[in-house]
Amino acid sequence: MSEHILIALGVIVALGFSAQWLAWQLKVPSILFLLLFGILAGPVLGYLQPDTLFGEVLIPFVSISVAVILFEGGLTLKISEFRKIGRVVSLLVSVGVVLTWIVIAAGAHWLLGLNFQISVLIGAVLTVTGPTVIGPLLRNIRPQKNVGNILKWEGILIDPIGALLTILVFEVILIGEVQQAAMAVLTSFIKTILAGVIIGGIFAYLLALIIKKYWIPDYLHGTASLAFVVVVFVISNAFQQESGLLASTIMGIALTNQKFAPIKRIKDFKEDLTLLIIPVLFILLSARLTIYHVELALSAGGMVFLLLLILVGRPLAVFVSTFRSGLKSNEKLFVSAVAPRGIVAAAVSSVFALKLAEYSIPQIEYLVPVTFLVIIGSVIIYGFTSPLIAKWLKVSQSDPQGVLIAGGQEWALQLAFA
Repeated sequence: MSEHILIALGVIVALGFSAQWLAWQLKVPSILFLLLFGILAGPVLGYLQPDTLFGEVLIPFVSISVAVILFEGGLTLKISEFRKIGRVVSLLVSVGVVLTWIVIAAGAHWLLGLNFQISVLIGAVLTVTGPTVIGPLLRNIRPQKNVGNILKWEGILIDPIGALLTILVFEVILIGEVQQAAMAVLTSFIKTILAGVIIGGIFAYLLALIIKKYWIPDYLHGTASLAFVVVVFVISNAFQQESGLLASTIMGIALTNQKFAPIKRIKDFKEDLTLLIIPVLFILLSARLTIYHVELALSAGGMVFLLLLILVGRPLAVFVSTFRSGLKSNEKLFVSAVAPRGIVAAAVSSVFALKLAEYSIPQIEYLVPVTFLVIIGSVIIYGFTSPLIAKWLKVSQSDPQGVLIAGGQEWALQLAFA
């Protein structure tokens, strides 16, 4: 048995690398090949069965891995960028999330015939977009700075918000009674925000202090940051269920915006680590599907549901959120054309499908296949159309050039930071 697990792990890593290499060669999002390889190895060939191989360890591993990914995403967010786009981003992750949630829930109920509870839950799960997919798209498209920053900030901040929304819906489903559910939702919301901000902020400060005081050598900065992320995730989740993702994101944002400790080694380490984690997660989660799930997701109703999300839900959320924002019409249209779902949606749907299955909630078996339908469909559609749309709307930079300032004189440093 142990030998079979070892071989399976080797196959997963090999498939992950192969998918990324093929994507690089063909200039397409790697998630397409990752999902394809996972489905082939799992439901089609029946070789890879993650639940049997890893048992109860699988979902905790997925959850911690997502926390690491969101921490790495937080490390890319500079407050100086947010000052210019803060209003738009704030509305996208608040008003935009609510509008997206309503459209998806309505579509799941009327087009897929799902009950109200599961429709609302699916709507909450699919409010997230995902830095793991948006990042590669932006690197390929190279949009204008403000537009790219809006999509980057939204993709990272919306993930813990979507996870929080999902846990609140989860609690409402379990409690049932409106009055009791309202109190539970309010309590959970407050505890999640407090846990995320306080725990994430404190541990970011501690890690920066340890680095500044040189209590650990340079080569251990990456390892220390990984340990801190895991500890933050565990402590925050112990205080409030599913708050660890927010705490991990806040920790990354706080760490990258502090000024007194260098974190270049942490950024390099986390970027390399996520390149390994992301393919493993996608293959594991897609391998958990069954042929029945795949057929269910590819139904006619599923296709219309996907188009509703892309052609109605996303544009509605963007145009309402960017009203009187100063963005040009072509910029709004481009933001409307980039909202692929990624690993967070896959992970959250898998976790809550298992949790709700224990309570025998009707139609919970639809949660995972519908989520993967949207992941696969949105990545294919946005992946192939957004570069063309960017050129058509003239928001991409065909040949972006920077300025190199050589020398360390005072005037050169002032010019560089200006």
